Amino acid sequence: MRKAIATVCLSGSLTEKIEAIAAAQFKGVEIFENDLLSFNGTPAEVQRMIEGLGLQTITLQPFRDFEGMPEPQRSKVFARAERKFDVMEELGCDLLMVCSNVSPDSLGGIERAAADFHELGERAAKRGMRVAFEALSWGRHIHDYRDAWEVVRRANHPAVGLVLDSFHVLARGTDLSAIRSIPSDKIFLVQMADAPKLDMDYLSWSRHYRCFPGQGDLPVDAFMDALHATGFDGHLSLEIFNDRFRAGSARSVAIDGQRSLIVMLDELRRRKGDVSPAVEALPPKAHCSGVEFVEFAVDERGAAGLERILGGLGFRKAGIHRSKDVTRWRQGDINIVVNAEKEGFAHSFNITHGTAICALALRVDDAPGTVERAVTLLDQPFQQPVGPGEMNIPAVRGLGGSILYFVDRKTGLDRHWDVDFEPADTEDFTGAGLRSVDHVSQSMHYEEMLTWLLFYASLLDVRKTPVQTVIDPGGVVQSQAIETPDGSLRLILNASQSQRTLSSRFLSELFGSGVQHIALATDDIFATVERLRANGVDLLPIPENYYDDLEVRADLSADDMERLRAASILYDREGAAEYFQVYTTTMGGGFFFEIVERRSYKGYGAVNAPIRLASQARLASDMLPPGL
Repeated sequence: MRKAIATVCLSGSLTEKIEAIAAAQFKGVEIFENDLLSFNGTPAEVQRMIEGLGLQTITLQPFRDFEGMPEPQRSKVFARAERKFDVMEELGCDLLMVCSNVSPDSLGGIERAAADFHELGERAAKRGMRVAFEALSWGRHIHDYRDAWEVVRRANHPAVGLVLDSFHVLARGTDLSAIRSIPSDKIFLVQMADAPKLDMDYLSWSRHYRCFPGQGDLPVDAFMDALHATGFDGHLSLEIFNDRFRAGSARSVAIDGQRSLIVMLDELRRRKGDVSPAVEALPPKAHCSGVEFVEFAVDERGAAGLERILGGLGFRKAGIHRSKDVTRWRQGDINIVVNAEKEGFAHSFNITHGTAICALALRVDDAPGTVERAVTLLDQPFQQPVGPGEMNIPAVRGLGGSILYFVDRKTGLDRHWDVDFEPADTEDFTGAGLRSVDHVSQSMHYEEMLTWLLFYASLLDVRKTPVQTVIDPGGVVQSQAIETPDGSLRLILNASQSQRTLSSRFLSELFGSGVQHIALATDDIFATVERLRANGVDLLPIPENYYDDLEVRADLSADDMERLRAASILYDREGAAEYFQVYTTTMGGGFFFEIVERRSYKGYGAVNAPIRLASQARLASDMLPPGL
């Protein structure tokens, strides 16, 4: 199948859109009529620009309110169609996409619509062109692809074919079996879109919330399986209406679109065998078994402050890099790298962002294969100089310009601690009971959230959980968790349209998206909190009102309630499963640690998030100088 994208998917001028589409390695482009109308030039100039970038215009769209019109409107729509054919000749395009009529003046009837399309097909064929009919999910008389196909079938003209749009088919929950019987040569175009499941009218849902395959909740795979059964091997084009995409970078969104189609077709290939010679086989998604290390970029002053905090949390200095100003801090299965180098990537990151997490390393089954998959998906590989005998760990660019490393046992990359670091003294070491990284929380700009969801979901063997809406004193935050089936890797993506939320203020302090907090797991949170307090760690105070309410709604003993209150621990329960949370106060820039204990609990304590956010906002306000 040949991959294409509609200009309506992207922000910017038509020139910017076309350049972004070419840069994302598409070969086909649908020209959205409004983009052409607003272009300060002729259709012939558009054609030269498109061909000069190695692209092909596969359709002009949409042609609206055509079939079933009474006179005199009927004569007018045919005259309008002739004008579109004139434009298409200049564009070098032979296909006009016609969407089903929504006009209150239109008349119903399959035969009437078929007669109209037969005549339109005659007119198109005389000019060496074709027309394709799409059933809009909110069409006045035709809103089902099966009815649209019946119109095309009865029109019985070689220049008249069908458009299948996954959103219009799947949003209505239409049965897919009829697709399998449609002759592939009568499917002139397939448009792809996913969407979150929302309870709203089809028009608003379509115009604002479509997204790329894999970013939403619609059964796109089932649609592709039905399409595959037809033998279709034509243009598969993305048509997305999304407010976030219109606010984002055209180039970034176009790359996301290409990435989504690569993954979708690869998954189809894995289910059905060979799909098309043009579909390149990808290495499988990486199976991840946890976080190997978290790396902070610091300067000299930041290093001293961070190391005091790590010591208070019970970490010990376990290693010193053989050639760089880098130290390894360890507790349980948790490794934190403090990078105070005065040149190189971490130094540049620190100059831009201050003390911040500049890299994560994941344990995977095949590190080179993971990077090979990432490069095929248009992710950016990363390399930097390494010293003699030191290990070169495979990596790609991640969120906010950070680095995502991959370590495996198969190629011996798990030996990097022994190869690159010398052991450090660990006299009189006493930890705080922390054993592993439970989850990593990343904050990003609102328009980036779907990008990073696709980045992780296309590269790693993870599943996404339903989006949570979290109330912050400064606004609403959307929170999306992605995780491995066994929970060995959990990533939380947070974004808000309000500039006053904690996550948005973190972006301002950090000068970009990044990791805002790390949750560390313990098997005994009460013992851990006792140790942290003895070490002088400042924990986030929780208001008494929270515990008064918890006492009423939770089936806990008076002793348990008192222990929670005394330790500033938040609590949640799902059936017999329990979850305990406590937070450090924020470091400069807004970063903080969370300590959690899970007792068969699968979630993230979403019910407690508003309490935590309000407490953090209040503490930040209390720390402001008087008069601010």
